[in-house]
Amino acid sequence: MKKSILAIFWLTIIQVSFAQNSIQDSVSSKRSTLNNFKYTPLIIPTACIAYGIIGLNSSELKKINLDIQSNVIKNNPAKITIDDYLQYAPALSVYGLNSLGIQGKHNFKDRTVILGTSMLFVFTSVSALKKTTKIERPDGSASNSFPSGHTALAFAGAEFMYQEYKEVSIWYGISAYAVATTTGTFRIYNNKHWFSDVVTGAGFGILSTKAAYWLAPYFNKHFFPSMTGKCTAFLIPTLDGGILGGAFVWSF
Repeated sequence: MKKSILAIFWLTIIQVSFAQNSIQDSVSSKRSTLNNFKYTPLIIPTACIAYGIIGLNSSELKKINLDIQSNVIKNNPAKITIDDYLQYAPALSVYGLNSLGIQGKHNFKDRTVILGTSMLFVFTSVSALKKTTKIERPDGSASNSFPSGHTALAFAGAEFMYQEYKEVSIWYGISAYAVATTTGTFRIYNNKHWFSDVVTGAGFGILSTKAAYWLAPYFNKHFFPSMTGKCTAFLIPTLDGGILGGAFVWSF
């Protein structure tokens, strides 16, 4: 029963998020501007973040965390660390598709600026909360459980994929969100995060990428006006378990 509730919750996040995005996209131009900012697409990520923050002091939500974790431990034969790699897959896939000739919304320079901005938002928000809240992980390995950095990175990449390829096919975005959901699920399965950690991480990831797209025109105008799209590399930073890491992408 608990697994069904968890699955329904994730599907609801994905379905409603896409529905809200579709409303916004139908009236938006190809490039985002500061003047066409919409509040409705922020409902889902904001709700996810609010759930986690409320859960820090809510006995009812803490009980949900414990019930889910108890069920996971009882039915968990072995850890599967695929989430350490899946977290990067959605963002990297955007560059992979482009290298195969499947063009997204932006050129290399513009999308790299957007992704870099999103990763900066993810890194700073997640790191700050981990250090501030000091929530112990379910397995007791550290006191930096809230929120899930893996999940935040994965959902930031999923939203990045969706935004870049929604005009080509919505299935690219759906696939990316499926990978991000799998990443979050495995963080719980591997006893590294509470349910509320993962929900909050998803919210911060989605919100970070949305903010990056909203601010992209401003950054391109004031900070990157001389760039011509000839950049060939970028770094995706991540922080989890107190360890700073990242993924390097080289396009040639």
